[in-house]
Amino acid sequence: MNRLQGRTALVTGGTSGIGLAVARRFAEEGAHVFVTGRRSEAVDEAVTLIGPSATGIAGDVGDPDDLDRLFAAIGQRGAGLDVLMANAGGGSFAALGAITAEDYRATFDRNVGGTLFTVQKALPLLNPGASIILTGSTAASNGTPAFGLYAATKAAIRSFGRTWAAELVDRDIRVNTLVPGPVQTPGLAGLAGDTAGVEPLFASLAADVPLGRLGRPEEIAAAAVFLASDDSSFMTGAELFVDGGAEQI
Repeated sequence: MNRLQGRTALVTGGTSGIGLAVARRFAEEGAHVFVTGRRSEAVDEAVTLIGPSATGIAGDVGDPDDLDRLFAAIGQRGAGLDVLMANAGGGSFAALGAITAEDYRATFDRNVGGTLFTVQKALPLLNPGASIILTGSTAASNGTPAFGLYAATKAAIRSFGRTWAAELVDRDIRVNTLVPGPVQTPGLAGLAGDTAGVEPLFASLAADVPLGRLGRPEEIAAAAVFLASDDSSFMTGAELFVDGGAEQI
């Protein structure tokens, strides 16, 4: 405990699933955590759950004005930023022949553009020794049918992690990509399309995991604490897979 004592962290997409679990762990480890999400009600609920070490800022990472408000609030606290987890994102199934221009713009603007401009706008606030954590996906490493658009955005995230690690090394800022496998979250359940499809989807995904189950958000959060803390001080430009062996075995 207390591996992040006195540090300031930001978790985008921090109101549910992996993001919320990470924000809670960061706070438990001593950080003051800024949490973002697109729905103000969900942001308020997350802050209530995390406690007094959290500040909620409602906004969309795909909106430059919202990002400006977010970083202005962080700057006003006067402590800079020590940990940035660019986690906001999402996607849906769409076969190649069914992808529309709107699908493309929405997915890339949110996942790729949102990550890019979140990190870019954070640069003036990042303290020496800061840790940037990008949320990747095993989808970037395999060929899941009808998931190509989302997978392509996560492949871009992987590339960002390597390039930004090289660019920021002179500032003593580390950049790593955390790569979850299938994790039991509301976002994953949403891919099923309806309630009846959730259990079959979860069972199908779990069958492809060598450990025989889906991951839990808390397990991803534990890895995020490792990347955020000094325990990973000799890591940058790396991908840390927390996937039950799905891409390794």
